[in-house]
Amino acid sequence: MAYKLGAMADLARFLAAAALLGSLTACAPSLGPPPPGRMAAMPPASADDGAFRAGDFAWSMQPGKNTLSGALSHAGAVRYTCAGATVVMTPETPWSRRRMSILYKSDQRAALPTDDVRSRQNQAPPGDSNPYVKRTTCDAADHFSFTGLPDGAWYIVTLAKPVGAANAPPLAIMRRVTTRGGKVTAFEL
Repeated sequence: MAYKLGAMADLARFLAAAALLGSLTACAPSLGPPPPGRMAAMPPASADDGAFRAGDFAWSMQPGKNTLSGALSHAGAVRYTCAGATVVMTPETPWSRRRMSILYKSDQRAALPTDDVRSRQNQAPPGDSNPYVKRTTCDAADHFSFTGLPDGAWYIVTLAKPVGAANAPPLAIMRRVTTRGGKVTAFEL
C-alpha cells in the first residue's frame, strides 16, 4: 500500500508540475499582429531606394582634373547628328541610375526614339537634379566635351536628328561614362 501511495504522490506532483508549466506557457508572447493602435516601425530608407537626395550629388560639385571628350557615332544605315543640340551630363546617384533605367530601359547605354523615352517620363522618380547637371553644345562635327570634372560616373544624354531620312525618328541617346585619375576620357555615343 505504501508503494501505491508513493506512486500516487509522484503522479500528483507530476500532474501539478505539468499544470503549472501549461499555465506558464499560456502567458508566452505570440508572434501575431501588434496590438491595436501600435504600428510596426518602418525600416530606414536604403541608399539604393532611388529617392532623390541632394546630398548624393555633392561629390559632383567638387573641382577635378578630368575631361570627357565625346562624339556622336555615325554607324548604321541612317546618319544622325547632334549638331547644335544640348548635351546634358548628370552625376550618377541611386536616383539618376533608377531614372535612366526607367526612361532608357538601361543604366548603361541606349539610343531610343525620343517619343518612347518621353512616354515613360511620368514613371521616373521625381526630383530636381538641375543644380548638379552640366551642359554643353554639340558642335557641327558632332563633338562635345566637359572639363574640370572630379572622379566619378556620369550619364551623358543628347538628342540626335536623322540626316536626309525623313521617316527616321529623332533619337534620345544616353551613355554612362566614368572619369578617373585626372585623365581625358574619349568616348562615342
